[in-house]
Amino acid sequence: MKRRNATLALLMPMAVHSQPGAPTALITAAERGDTDSLRRLLDAGAAVNPRDARGRNAVLAATQGGHEAAARLLIERGADVNAQDEMQDSAFLLAGARGHSGIVRAALGATPPPDFKRVNRYGGTALIPACHYGHVETVRVLLTTAIDVNHVNRLGWTALLEAILLGDGGPAHTEIVRLLLAHKADPNLADAQGVTPLAHAEQRGQRAIAQALRAAGAR
Repeated sequence: MKRRNATLALLMPMAVHSQPGAPTALITAAERGDTDSLRRLLDAGAAVNPRDARGRNAVLAATQGGHEAAARLLIERGADVNAQDEMQDSAFLLAGARGHSGIVRAALGATPPPDFKRVNRYGGTALIPACHYGHVETVRVLLTTAIDVNHVNRLGWTALLEAILLGDGGPAHTEIVRLLLAHKADPNLADAQGVTPLAHAEQRGQRAIAQALRAAGAR
């Protein structure tokens, strides 16, 4: 009996550590952006895509912290940039939303590659929040891909509408509107209430944006 209890005592810590959803050393290192530890763990055979209790893999944790070097290393080692957590964030979707252009570029070379049809909890692609927050360079990068420039999210908004409705009408959002229009964004695709991008821009006094829309054939 004593021998059996001693054996169980030795096994129990291992069982707790390996429970599904338990944070791993890899995810902890990714959260810190600790590339040396990440490289050491991966070289020692650590799996690159385990999940923690929140459903995050290491590359998502690195992206949340804005740790580009760590995210790049994980992607090079086969991290899944499409893996979504309990909030439906993935490394690719979140990098777009936060304007981490370097991580977006790295993700484009990932295996498997980004799923451009994968959406966040609002039903939006990586492009839509990038437009919302005025991340011009990230928008430029995303528009070099096959991402759907006219995708409509659960709010009934396209990337163009989101740039107008949630933008400030300043230089960054104006440039984003021009980029979207140059990449075939539909200037007349209205929201769920039937209000067009031009009507929204005019209501908000976004003159430069309204001018760009008219030049693209907006009505």
